[in-house]
Amino acid sequence: MKKLLASAILAGLVAPQAAIAAEEVNVYSYRQPFLVEPMFKEFTDETGIKVNVKFAKKGLAEKLQQEGKYSPADVILTTDISRLVELSDKQLVQPVDSKIIDENVPAQYRDNEDEWFALTLRARNVYSSRDRIGHLPADFDYLDLAKPEWKGKICTRSGKHPYNVSLVSAMIAHYGEAETKTWLEGLKSNLARKPQGNDRAQVKAVKEGLCDLAIGNSYYLGKMVNDDKQKAWAESVYIDFPGQKAHGTHVNVSGMAMAKYAPNKANAQKLMEFLTGTTAQQMYAEVNYEYPVKPGVKRSDLVASWGDFTADDVSLDKLAQYHNAAIKLLDEVKFDL
Repeated sequence: MKKLLASAILAGLVAPQAAIAAEEVNVYSYRQPFLVEPMFKEFTDETGIKVNVKFAKKGLAEKLQQEGKYSPADVILTTDISRLVELSDKQLVQPVDSKIIDENVPAQYRDNEDEWFALTLRARNVYSSRDRIGHLPADFDYLDLAKPEWKGKICTRSGKHPYNVSLVSAMIAHYGEAETKTWLEGLKSNLARKPQGNDRAQVKAVKEGLCDLAIGNSYYLGKMVNDDKQKAWAESVYIDFPGQKAHGTHVNVSGMAMAKYAPNKANAQKLMEFLTGTTAQQMYAEVNYEYPVKPGVKRSDLVASWGDFTADDVSLDKLAQYHNAAIKLLDEVKFDL
């Protein structure tokens, strides 16, 4: 029987296990099904490689640690820089050497050791009330959020949320810890209420007159515009891009990494290269109102209507270096209390 099986494999009558596995790739994803499943279908149509996905809202790093070298994960998709850094810090990922990815993803938006890569960009905007404030001045900066004139007029979600931690990290990168702490104290004193809710909830609070300015990510505006219940919130604000006369508007990212023990490494790299390519990047832009990370890919018409802006050129690697310092400062000023 053993001789017959061996002969059959050599003759191509029975596919070896490695060949079967080579036609699949396994993804652990924080990104939602509506966004990534159409991309995976397109990838499968182009390559014949089946994509198996496990979706989660939290806990992927812990899951990978528990599974260890027996983990089936090949590619991890995350929603912000802090989760990418967590995967790298916990040694749950491996470097990927790909000329295609390097050509598609600017150096500013990838790890200097090639352990993770951005896929999309989202600006950290300030939303201003159309009725009470109008568009903010072109030279409005994040530093201005701490000025006394905005006392009791600003809404934001928790300072400890990854989106805000990333912004604080950028402030440290530009101004140092001492000045950033002073800025955080001023911003806290200008809050209209205790930090709470998500980014959309801040725009809703502007609509309801609880505050005049809200801090939030750009792509949420696109989502609200296309939501019957939230469209009125979106229509109550202008989207403003701070820092245009200083360091530029802060951007965060969604991203990807290859799992440390990826059993389908070659297919994982093919998928990662596909996700940085024009087809997938265009889908990100149209479906989720994010900015493509690949230069030259067209933004959605809605996003383009918000206008152009200069992004902060601080590297994601540098932001990662200040992550713990940002958490420390938020604790010291008791931002969320």
